[in-house]
Amino acid sequence: MPMKTANKLTTYLLVGAFSIITCTAIGCTAQQAKAINGEAEFKQHCNACHAGGGNSINPAKTLSKMDREKSGMNSAKELIGIMRKPPAGMPAFDEKSLSETDAEKIADYILNTFK
Repeated sequence: MPMKTANKLTTYLLVGAFSIITCTAIGCTAQQAKAINGEAEFKQHCNACHAGGGNSINPAKTLSKMDREKSGMNSAKELIGIMRKPPAGMPAFDEKSLSETDAEKIADYILNTFK
């Protein structure tokens, strides 16, 4: 297994183990656990432009609940739609570059983190 792949796998396993331990200790819901796992995916795919829930390309359209509601982004399905077919300035994340499961994790993370 190439070193880069092994490091990525190790990171995912550690995040998953931490999520399980944390959620077991504090009693997370399944959705909260999914959001915790989504943080790693968010950091890998989204954080460059959306650090802290902001938007470096269009500062008026952050990931805050208020801005998402203004844009009609109220559900995971709608957020995933934007990931797949984004507006100008944002890269597209097709299923080859971001699996549906990982896209759902990112969407849940956004919905549960940026209030």
